[in-house]
Amino acid sequence: MPETNSAWSLGFTTLEREVDRLPLEVAGALPPWLTGSLLRTGPAKFEVGSDAYAHWFDGLAMLHAFDFSGGAVHYTNRFLHSKSYREAARKGRISRGEFMTDPCRTIFGRVMAIFDRKPTDNANVNVMQLANQIVAMTETPMPICFDPLTLETRGRLDFSPSIKGQISTAHPHNDGERSYSYIIEIGRRSVYRVFADESGTQRILAELPVDQPSYMHSFGMSERYLVLTEFPLRVNPLRLAFSGKPFITNYRWRPSLGTQFTVIDKASGAVVARARAAPCFSFHHVNAYEANGALLIDLLAYPDAQIIEDLRLDRLRSGAAVNATSTLTRFRIPLRSTRAEAVEIEHEPLCDTRIELPRIDYSRRAGKPHRCVWGVAQSATERFLDTITKIELSAAEPATVKRWARPGAFPGEAVFVARPFGMEEDDGVLLSVVLDVDARTSFLLVLNAATLDELARAWVPHHIPFGFHGSYFSNLPN
Repeated sequence: MPETNSAWSLGFTTLEREVDRLPLEVAGALPPWLTGSLLRTGPAKFEVGSDAYAHWFDGLAMLHAFDFSGGAVHYTNRFLHSKSYREAARKGRISRGEFMTDPCRTIFGRVMAIFDRKPTDNANVNVMQLANQIVAMTETPMPICFDPLTLETRGRLDFSPSIKGQISTAHPHNDGERSYSYIIEIGRRSVYRVFADESGTQRILAELPVDQPSYMHSFGMSERYLVLTEFPLRVNPLRLAFSGKPFITNYRWRPSLGTQFTVIDKASGAVVARARAAPCFSFHHVNAYEANGALLIDLLAYPDAQIIEDLRLDRLRSGAAVNATSTLTRFRIPLRSTRAEAVEIEHEPLCDTRIELPRIDYSRRAGKPHRCVWGVAQSATERFLDTITKIELSAAEPATVKRWARPGAFPGEAVFVARPFGMEEDDGVLLSVVLDVDARTSFLLVLNAATLDELARAWVPHHIPFGFHGSYFSNLPN
């Protein structure tokens, strides 16, 4: 086992135990209208034999399901049986390269891992619905379907042959009619491909050539537009192929490039605007919407990409000070006829309180003006993510902030679930998986989304390693 010194190191410790439809003890009361499933994925196995993963983003994926009905909740967890998982189990060692872990022993092996189509399918980042299937996703174009009731792995969801590339996003968007995503093909001629999916059929909206692709974890969507945000963390395709280093370590910070925005019409695929801002880095877009002849893009901005190095497992386990949160920031892009050159724009910090893993009332506010953003925060840089935070934006007043925190508790992403027929943007509950380091276990926390008052806790019989994202489904597809 790795050396651990932090109070929260249990959250970066392998979980082997799996349970099936276990009824959980509930303290407090679950809302009677909460009938559905919270499905999550995240890293849970950080060592295979004598091999160890290097980064939080690398551990083998485990699925978690919390099923609600009649004021009760049942819990199931199961490893995602991806090819990466099965090969590692069979060989007794790490088999495929991950974000910052590369098991290849030779330059030839590394080149083949990138260009011979054997990327990782270790889908430990997000759970979404695509093509009427529930899928787990990572940053390769290999979503993995699974049974939402049993969590049994069903296999890969294949895209159209035209959707070619090696890198994608685990954060596609959906506007109620179709979903949108992008894929990056890296080679002698690198290209961003933006595509739409409707009922399982994909079509390319736009192809944008690029010399040195940016590392982009997510993108923006308004009612009419999609926006790619290229941060100045760039990769030379030849370096990626021949350096002999893990994937993300081939990227270089090039602040002179600034942050570049490309706005794409969702209907036609035409580029309608370009903009350039000061250099920054972000994992997560929050929302985007159109107002007064401009496109407003809200994201969580870091000054640079140091956060990637800070989230190495050795640092997180050691108790080193890590500022794993960023600033809610707005960029305003004028919308006018297509121009070859980018307009220069400024950024506007919206709140002094830093957060990560942001959520909004997505089903009703995605692509539209929003007021509420929920996230997780740190009470101090010497602590890991230990606070659930609500930021309430106002056009006339400074943002207001509410917080939930308890000693020894380290919450994960707070998923908003709207109350049926509720009218207000924050009328509902937040669901968060919380690590209790004193009890050495985890619990599902249910909060009033408006006030952050605690409504209920449901105790899990083991710890759940810190994860990233999930979704709540009121109705699951067959």
